[in-house]
Amino acid sequence: MTPPILAAYGLRLVREGRAVLDIPSLEVREGEVLAVIGPNGAGKTSLLLSLALLLPAEMDYRFGGRPVRLPQESLALRRQMAVVFQEPLLLDTTVLENVVLPQRLRGVPRAEARSRAEEWLERLGVSHLARRHAHGLSGGEAQRVSLARALVTRPRVLFLDEPFASLDVVTRGDLLRDLPALLRAVGATALFVTHDFTEIPPIADRVAVLSGGRLVQIGTPREVFTRPAGELVSRLVRHAADLVRALGGDPAHGSGAAEVH
Repeated sequence: MTPPILAAYGLRLVREGRAVLDIPSLEVREGEVLAVIGPNGAGKTSLLLSLALLLPAEMDYRFGGRPVRLPQESLALRRQMAVVFQEPLLLDTTVLENVVLPQRLRGVPRAEARSRAEEWLERLGVSHLARRHAHGLSGGEAQRVSLARALVTRPRVLFLDEPFASLDVVTRGDLLRDLPALLRAVGATALFVTHDFTEIPPIADRVAVLSGGRLVQIGTPREVFTRPAGELVSRLVRHAADLVRALGGDPAHGSGAAEVH
């Protein structure tokens, strides 16, 4: 049996004497998209940042089936990952340089880095913005550049922290449609934090539900939406299921978005 691409055992994060996360076991399968949901304050972003090794937490951490020594191996391992936040956090330079720089930091020669950057800006539909200053972009344009910057490094794991929350409905729908094919293009696994449950059916293979820093259920969208584990999950998904159905989706199904055009 293939080991999970990423696993954390005994994950515990304490802040100001309070346990923010207390998760005995979490495994992420290679190639899957795992959506992470839960009420406000559940610990979703803390979990993502801990697994991305951007927030120090106590855990037995494994990557590609191999135990990882933390913090000694954190930097080397982070170069096999990428994070996309709700706010794009682009650098104060051109769009092209924003996508070139992370490659240069990984030792890619400039000419090759530029060629790859141009390719990924084209894939994300923003190649015409290459020489524009990044801070003059619209929200949707900036998020597409942010995704290009992350995917150009061909990360083994991509962490997405509510990346579409501030986008208009058309832009969000386009990116949700494109994302599965983009992930397949680089062979990336993804953890996807969202408050909007309508984003789950197009892309997620499994759903992890957090409450109070604890993992209360994990399963396919069908399992979580139709067989919620406990009253909290039931209340959480009841509204979401009604909303997804009202918008013409099926909360029971996982990913299946169209290819990028």
